[in-house]
Amino acid sequence: MDKKIDCKIPKCGTFPDLTAEKVVVGAKQLKKAVEAGRAKYVFLAENADPAITGSIERMCSQHNIQIAWVPSMAELGRACGIEVGAAAAAVVN
Repeated sequence: MDKKIDCKIPKCGTFPDLTAEKVVVGAKQLKKAVEAGRAKYVFLAENADPAITGSIERMCSQHNIQIAWVPSMAELGRACGIEVGAAAAAVVN
């Protein structure tokens, strides 16, 4: 039996449905993408550990990468098409 997850992200428009984009999810992968110059846009979850999001925020500031804050890790994970929460995600080229 398939269970459809009710995801308000694509419907409400607070931030895009990222499943159609090439994304990296998670702090380690995101930091690698930023350092390599591949990250175009970064999303951070407001309820994630500030030790994680703070270092990513500083790194993005140094590389002039725009950041968008999203309400929760669960919503960010769903927007990326994964079944677990995500503290950070980036659209990459």
